[in-house]
Amino acid sequence: MTRAKEGDPGQLWVLADTQAEGRGRNGRVWSSPMGNLHASLLLIDPAPPHRAAELGFVAGVATAHALREILREDRRVTIKWPNDVLHAGAKLCGILLESANLPDGRFACVAGVGVNCRRHPADTPYKATNLSAIAGQPITPEMVFARLSATMTHWLDVWAASAGFESIRAEWLSLAAGLGGWIGVARTSQTIEGTFQTIDATGRLILEQTSGPVAIEAGDVFFSPRSGSSATAGG
Repeated sequence: MTRAKEGDPGQLWVLADTQAEGRGRNGRVWSSPMGNLHASLLLIDPAPPHRAAELGFVAGVATAHALREILREDRRVTIKWPNDVLHAGAKLCGILLESANLPDGRFACVAGVGVNCRRHPADTPYKATNLSAIAGQPITPEMVFARLSATMTHWLDVWAASAGFESIRAEWLSLAAGLGGWIGVARTSQTIEGTFQTIDATGRLILEQTSGPVAIEAGDVFFSPRSGSSATAGG
């Protein structure tokens, strides 16, 4: 974002071997050890500001496809709403989206992508894993970035096409974890449970309850035992 404020035109990847102040959603700490991928993509005016949140879903789809390719099309790679990437229910990757209106009138978006390539934290309230453990051989950040940069370019192009978010939405749903199952969404003041029905045209999660559908804009998803999944919410 500093580069954007200095006038960078965007289409810029920034990579770090480690991060001293890695952040997850809601200000949580993101563990950033050597051997994992820590990448941020800066885009300038990728879409009108009211569509900025869609970029998180684009990044999720692109990352999930990159990791599936690395793991030989392993379909256990899925996306937990809104854009955590899981493997067999364990967190493999987190994505953080930030945006800002710049003083010169431009609109900047940064998609931060953290992938557990060789290490994952063990002291978390949710299951986590890493690519090397899954593959049974070393997977380097360079290998992951090579695939991620290619899939990100592809899905950004799809997003920019005439179909817009609808194409991304359809692809996201094909990769979604827990779709059709019973889930909970933890929010600041309450946890809402119901059947994960879909996401709507703006990316809101739609829960089906006995009283009818509920649209949720933000929260941490966890999978109830009745859904048959062991995954829980992550940062």
